[in-house]
Amino acid sequence: MKTKKQKRLDAIKYMTTVKNYKITAVAKRFNMPYNTVWGIHNKLKNTYKPVNTSDTTPPVLPTNVSKSNTTKKKSKSSPLDRALRLVSDGSTADYYELPKNANELQDLISHKNMNAQIGEIFRACYRYGEVAHSKMLRDAKKIKYYAEAEIKRLENMNG
Repeated sequence: MKTKKQKRLDAIKYMTTVKNYKITAVAKRFNMPYNTVWGIHNKLKNTYKPVNTSDTTPPVLPTNVSKSNTTKKKSKSSPLDRALRLVSDGSTADYYELPKNANELQDLISHKNMNAQIGEIFRACYRYGEVAHSKMLRDAKKIKYYAEAEIKRLENMNG
């Protein structure tokens, strides 16, 4: 059985060599979550941009991922390094950074490509107890309802 790291490396190699791929197909092929593949796709499209149509050689990919340096000084890693990163070291992680031009909650929901259930949970968590028309108990019930709907959807997918 392949590790998450190896699956990620295999997906990156595939995505950099195949011209046309669908994110859902890559996720299914490498048995990875859709959002993970989407994140790799976004980072790779910023890493490698052909100059012209004859320039289709993919970048050279690393064969191993070194452990991140745990110094206190935070340095910007390359998009490919961020795509390869598997686990946060406990400090802040790149996946918590807000995307450019994110002005409201819907921008984040779209950026993370959340489905309807996850988007509703995210909205309810964000406004939890802050708006007159939605008390804390109502928000909590809404979160539970959509979480159960998402669990059911995932169970049916893996059925």
